[in-house]
Amino acid sequence: MEQKANQYLETLPVGALMGRYAVPCIISLLVAALYNIVDQIFIANADYLGSYGNAANTVVFPLTVVALAVAVMIGDGACAYVSILLGRGKTEDAQGTIGSAVTLTVVSSLVVTGVYLLFSDGILALFGGTVNEETFRQSREYFFWITVGIPFYMFGQAMNPIIRSDGSPRFAMVSTLAGAAFNIVFDPIFIFGLRWGMMGAAVATVLGQVITAALAVWYLRHMKAVTLTGRAFRPRRDLMARFLPLGITSLLSQLSLVAAMAAINNMLRKYGALDPVFSRPEYAQIPMAVVGIVMKFFQIVISIAVGMAAGCIPVAGYNVGAGRKDRALALFRLLLQCEALVGLAALIIVELFPRQLIALFGAANESVYYTAFAVKSFRVYLCMMVLATVNKGTFIYLQAIGKALASTAISLVREVVFGVGFALLLPRFFGLDGVLYSMPVSDFLTFLIAAVVIRRVWRELSSTAADA
Repeated sequence: MEQKANQYLETLPVGALMGRYAVPCIISLLVAALYNIVDQIFIANADYLGSYGNAANTVVFPLTVVALAVAVMIGDGACAYVSILLGRGKTEDAQGTIGSAVTLTVVSSLVVTGVYLLFSDGILALFGGTVNEETFRQSREYFFWITVGIPFYMFGQAMNPIIRSDGSPRFAMVSTLAGAAFNIVFDPIFIFGLRWGMMGAAVATVLGQVITAALAVWYLRHMKAVTLTGRAFRPRRDLMARFLPLGITSLLSQLSLVAAMAAINNMLRKYGALDPVFSRPEYAQIPMAVVGIVMKFFQIVISIAVGMAAGCIPVAGYNVGAGRKDRALALFRLLLQCEALVGLAALIIVELFPRQLIALFGAANESVYYTAFAVKSFRVYLCMMVLATVNKGTFIYLQAIGKALASTAISLVREVVFGVGFALLLPRFFGLDGVLYSMPVSDFLTFLIAAVVIRRVWRELSSTAADA
């Protein structure tokens, strides 16, 4: 048998390993989330963009998530499978998995870019860009430049978990931080100094993504646990058939978020047109702009939840591969506790400080209707944050220990059946408020299902640990 790499994953305390891997992962995901959020903050505070620019950002955001979905399917799946292979001492297969993932990422990113460029107007209309003429104009401008950067964005996001699986979570974090720092510095220069508008926000984002992708390329040439040769980049169907299913949960989680956003944006447009205030042309974009902002805060919280769970993937996968189910159980227990605490902290913030949150996004430049709808949206839409974070952690941990089917099934129910279904159904009875109710109802019902699965996995890991 080949000598095991990263053997410390089997010996160090699981709490220390979770901190070592989860913290850099959380920071990486938070920084990735901040790309779009920073754009939106600067856009909101530019008097010549305002809520129209915010609405345009909300329209385009789901389309970046589609690209992210494909990237994380490849990256998270490869990360989980490489960790299991390293736990079993199969270094050569780990090398082939990484090489296949790199090639697949490059090809898929070019396909996504081509589709976006060819069908941009129809895609923007599908996600609510036609709410009014100015929003559509700004959406087109922002979307074109964001699309130009899709290959760099997807490559950086797919390689990030692969770098973590090689035992370098800090490098993964630094590479993302470097790109984000560029974006934060140049956003105000392009938007306020040069007054490039939506193009300026997008160009700053893309240039930051180029930096992250370039650092990922450098790391692939200096990996620790494996050595990549030219032969490794030839796609191997047998390995892709193994690692891609482990990333399907990540794919569905993101794609279903896109489907929910499409449903929500269109319901906001439809039922906003029936509202006494938001049916007026000058206020028509407010519901879409506000809910987009609330979703961005939710994304920050979920980035922490996902970061904790994704940081556990190399540790859990390695120990499952090495037959140490007792350590996998201890890690699962710790993860669920941390997820609940994150959700509780977020809940306190949105319930007590919604006005302060919306003030970051240019509320001072908007009407009283903007602030009032934002306060309601924060408090209602995010009232089940504790369950949302626990659900998300459960999905990803199941994926980490090789239970791709269970992970995919629960994720599909949450994001598509509940997330899209209630977003389309509840507004029929409650109007705009129904859009806000769709989120907490979905998270509550999903938790009832997740609790059953958690109990079964807990028993399985406990019995296996006892037998050992």
